[in-house]
Amino acid sequence: ALAGTSYPLDRERVARALGMVDAQGQAQVCQNSLDAVSDRDFAIEFSAAAALCMVHISRLSEELILWMSQNFGFIKIADRFTTGSSIMPQKKNPDVPELARGKTGRVVGHLVGLITLMKGQPLAYNKDNQEDKEPLFDTVDTLTDTLRIFAEMIGGQPNPATGKKEGGISVNAPAMEQAALRGYATATDLADYLVKKGLPFRDAHETVAHAVKAAVTHQVDLSELPLAVLQGFHPSIEKDVYDVLSLRGSLNARDILGGTAPKQVRAQIAKHRARLG
Repeated sequence: ALAGTSYPLDRERVARALGMVDAQGQAQVCQNSLDAVSDRDFAIEFSAAAALCMVHISRLSEELILWMSQNFGFIKIADRFTTGSSIMPQKKNPDVPELARGKTGRVVGHLVGLITLMKGQPLAYNKDNQEDKEPLFDTVDTLTDTLRIFAEMIGGQPNPATGKKEGGISVNAPAMEQAALRGYATATDLADYLVKKGLPFRDAHETVAHAVKAAVTHQVDLSELPLAVLQGFHPSIEKDVYDVLSLRGSLNARDILGGTAPKQVRAQIAKHRARLG
């Protein structure tokens, strides 16, 4: 428990028997006896990875909570993952995302607790280290339970009768499309269009600013401005600009790895489905 042993143990054989091997089947043993009994890096590193995973889940939860609200109305979460409001009968509370967002603080707290536990200890083993169990085990339980219920909530569960997944998140695509049309989101596309016509970006940027100001004044979208008005901002603008200013045109234009083009999105979905089996 401190400096190794005088008995002729085959530590690598013991490691193999216990399954402590790498991807190539080579035994993995700690090379320093003091380090073996004194550090808790394995617990801290797992907790750090778990905390990071929970932070991402928390951010996704925040999106789902906003998207489910009446102000957005982008999605509906199946009833089994929500509860009715105690005071507003018409309201569904997104319980699972809210609880996951809250439990993220719990897991992050366990990581900070473990680091603080270790920070003042001399080598080698100290009784302080018995305090590593509770935060580590609770982190394991919290992370696995959260991932399990999130997988069910987002993807749904197979219906035994049809074999299709049901009860996950349903998307209100028309509401999302309407939201995407707000805020002159295709203004950058107009600037890119002008750059491709030979205009320096700084000049294109200023030209688009004038076009947006006109659209705001007339309370219309850029794509609703007449061609003559758009040409008044720059003569190189032609009829094909409306393909650029449309929402789908903007999406399709970003046909590059990681981009928003439907083709790229479908490729990413296929890639990750294959990766996850």
